[in-house]
Amino acid sequence: MILRIVSNSTPLIALAKINRFYLLKDLFHEIIIPKAVYEEVVTSGKGRSGHNELANADWIQCHQVHNHDLVAFLRISLDAGESEAIALAREIGADLLLIDDRDGRRVAESVNNAITGTIGLLLRYYRDNINEFRDALDDLQAQGFRLNKKEYAKVLKQATAKIS
Repeated sequence: MILRIVSNSTPLIALAKINRFYLLKDLFHEIIIPKAVYEEVVTSGKGRSGHNELANADWIQCHQVHNHDLVAFLRISLDAGESEAIALAREIGADLLLIDDRDGRRVAESVNNAITGTIGLLLRYYRDNINEFRDALDDLQAQGFRLNKKEYAKVLKQATAKIS
């Protein structure tokens, strides 16, 4: 069964920053992004993390969002990429939305989108190897991913419980 996965910019950029963009293809084989995410990462993001990875990822499809009213409503509190990602996930009946921003996650959950973020992706990918998961988490933090000590400990505890 092929899952319909929609992604916002942040997980794509974060995984590119830590040289683990490949795990998206390994996990899902195909990802769909809205035009605003492509614009943010590839067009506006030229020379930054994620630009080359996304520009060369033939397994990532870019789709136009059709529900412009929903996007306009979401833009009141979210950026263009998050708004279009949530709207696109609703439009295509996505199985999972990849999104990190706290406000975006709340909105996505409120309209019944199943979500996960960068850390959730790492947990899935390294589910049998706590050391590699910890290394990836440390790499994320070294690249500026915000995760306080309490959250870090909680995530490691979750990972250890899943592996046990």
